[in-house]
Amino acid sequence: MADQNIQTQIDEINRKLDLVLEEVYAQKQTRQSVEDLMEDVSLIGKDVFKSSVVELDNAGIELDGEAVKQLLFKFVRNINTINEMFEMLESANDLMKDVSPIVRQIGLDGIHKMNELEQKGYFDFIRELANVADNVITHFSKEDVRLLADNIVTILETVKSLTQPDILKALNNGIDVYKNLDNENIPEYSLWKVFKEMNSPEMKKGLGFMITFLKNIANENPQLKK
Repeated sequence: MADQNIQTQIDEINRKLDLVLEEVYAQKQTRQSVEDLMEDVSLIGKDVFKSSVVELDNAGIELDGEAVKQLLFKFVRNINTINEMFEMLESANDLMKDVSPIVRQIGLDGIHKMNELEQKGYFDFIRELANVADNVITHFSKEDVRLLADNIVTILETVKSLTQPDILKALNNGIDVYKNLDNENIPEYSLWKVFKEMNSPEMKKGLGFMITFLKNIANENPQLKK
């Protein structure tokens, strides 16, 4: 029984040694393959270098070996920076992939909105405004524009006053009255009829308004007071 146990242990040791030898042999083959690859790469590199030197020489370009060496040193020293740059490029590429659908949708929305504005006539309106500007520039001189600039405050104050609700209401009433007049059937008034109409309350109020209005204008204008 003891001899059998010893033989079993020896067989187990031999099996493990076989595994170790197989692993060593595999590593040796791998190392040999790497060495063969390095030799091939070295030969290819030498050929490429020789070809590059010949082409550079034919092109009249002198290659400074020291400068190439410094460039390689800089490349090695900044390998982390180069990796970060590639990571940034990858991030930018991912961002563009995410943003592209949004930009595309914004472009489509912009096109639809421009088409909607075109259908509503906004662009025609802008073109007509350009014609208005051309007419203004054509019919007014530099002196007219200068005078407009000098009096723009007064003009705006006048417009502001005209846009007051009571003024607009009065103007609108006057327009309505004019629109309702029958211009083809205006009655004729003799002097006697005029004097008679002037005694009516409406005419008296109208004359009072006109006289008061004219007097106030005269008071506001210094030249009319002289």
